[in-house]
Amino acid sequence: MSVAFVLGGGGVRGAVHVGMLKALFERGVRPDLVVGTSIGAITGAALAADPTPDVIDRMEEMWSSTTAREVYGDPWYRQLRRFARSRINLYDPAPLRRLVEETLGGRRTFEELEIPLAVTAACIERAAETWFDSGPLVDAVLASASVPGALPPTEIDGEHFLDGGLVDSIPLGEAVRRGATTVYVLQVGRIEESLTAPRTPADVARVSFEIARRHRFFRELAEVPDGVTVHVLPTGGSLPGDAKLGAFKDLDSTRLRIEQSYAHALEYLEQAP
Repeated sequence: MSVAFVLGGGGVRGAVHVGMLKALFERGVRPDLVVGTSIGAITGAALAADPTPDVIDRMEEMWSSTTAREVYGDPWYRQLRRFARSRINLYDPAPLRRLVEETLGGRRTFEELEIPLAVTAACIERAAETWFDSGPLVDAVLASASVPGALPPTEIDGEHFLDGGLVDSIPLGEAVRRGATTVYVLQVGRIEESLTAPRTPADVARVSFEIARRHRFFRELAEVPDGVTVHVLPTGGSLPGDAKLGAFKDLDSTRLRIEQSYAHALEYLEQAP
């Protein structure tokens, strides 16, 4: 049996990954493969570097660190000044690079990781998803987490990459293609929330965005082949304010997300066959 952990994208909601990992480790579940996108690429890289319960403390420290707050911490006037210069991004990518480097504990390549890791990003020039699983690690993780508009594209070997969530927000299918027979999906909660027909222009944008993010996962879930078991871990639900435009950078609720997802994931695992 080959066990994969699939870590989806979702900005600050990705704090739920920490609670889910804590529950999985307590139940004795360990990954043989990690597949991640966006914030899931960051957490996934940390997990692949240290696939033990010790990674929980490291990730909790990451979410509460000064560096994490610096990623989207610029005041509005600096954001506008940077956008006026760059024309494409509001935030400086340097704090995110520092955060990734700190989280990885000095590991610079995929080959230095303890277990295999694959992360995805959207290639601009080829308009296609690209999977990274060898060579330089930090740039690949940054590419997967380069949120359009917030951060500039990450350049790798002459090509430019944007957030992996644009092409595969919960990469279940990739884990199956790489041979996983048991998959634990660490999603951030969006797929748990129902959608209704839009009534306002803002609703149109939100519903369209959510359909674009979710449809591939639901198709891949329906097409899971015989012999593969998939566990979609619950988050415990969204928090007040999650629907707001700036929610992706609100770190004040991360402790609650971790605790809530831990409790619900543990309950699920205790009842799972």
